[in-house]
Amino acid sequence: MKTAVISGSTGLVGQILLYKLLESNYYEKVISLVRRPSLIKHHKLTEIIIDFDELLQKVEPMHADDAYCCLGTTIKKAGSKSNQEKIDRQYVTNFANLVLKNGVSNIAIVSSIGANKSSSNFYLHTKGQMEEDIKQLPFNNISFIRPSFILGDRKEFRLGEKIGIFVFKIFDVLLFGKLRIYKGIQASKIASGMIGALNSGISGINIYHYDDILRLNKGV
Repeated sequence: MKTAVISGSTGLVGQILLYKLLESNYYEKVISLVRRPSLIKHHKLTEIIIDFDELLQKVEPMHADDAYCCLGTTIKKAGSKSNQEKIDRQYVTNFANLVLKNGVSNIAIVSSIGANKSSSNFYLHTKGQMEEDIKQLPFNNISFIRPSFILGDRKEFRLGEKIGIFVFKIFDVLLFGKLRIYKGIQASKIASGMIGALNSGISGINIYHYDDILRLNKGV
């Protein structure tokens, strides 16, 4: 039995993923790095309270096999491009370096469809840079999960996202063939796909879009 470590467990995907990890037969222990106690009680769960700005300096030694990262934000929530870049790139890269030093062999990260370091879009450029950072690290399995619109009930209300999801649902039936990668996907499917990616027995750098994520759900 293995140990999993997760960051970003308070977001839409991360919260669902945390519960799935706790229920999973793959793991006997789950370590969650959080800013404040979640009040979740489970015999498998260990929480480490951390200031993510001091991630590499302050976290006590731990051992884990698989790492899951759901860290991410929006420009509105971050307040500035520099803050968004810090969370979407620096925090993710720091987390990856931390778990690598603690014996982790495999890592799954929520990225974004269209992630590209050469993109003129700031968000996609940042995600692309993050992916390039992670690719340089010697993990056995690096799995980038690249969803389009993430569907689910968020704690906070995001008007722009609600409108976007409404529009996507209208045109969803038109997204077939090569356009299927742009279909909206439930957060629960992404969470299960992440677990499937790290328990598939494959190695190397892997990128998963809509249909790939659904295939990873089988058996999870």
